[in-house]
Amino acid sequence: MSNSLRYYRIVLLKVSFDANLFTKELKKAYQHLSKKDFTQLYAWAQIFIKKNPHLNDVQYSFSFN
Repeated sequence: MSNSLRYYRIVLLKVSFDANLFTKELKKAYQHLSKKDFTQLYAWAQIFIKKNPHLNDVQYSFSFN
């Protein structure tokens, strides 16, 4: 796991209280991480979102644009 991937996991954990912030940080991660690292982060995020129902809107608001 790269340091950048580790960093964004920590950031997402810290902002997970707010779906909008979570989405914003996930989009930042998409811009800054390698494709491989982002794929790993996105897989982790999907599992994390399922465990935290208040983040369900993130799945629908996140796009790769």
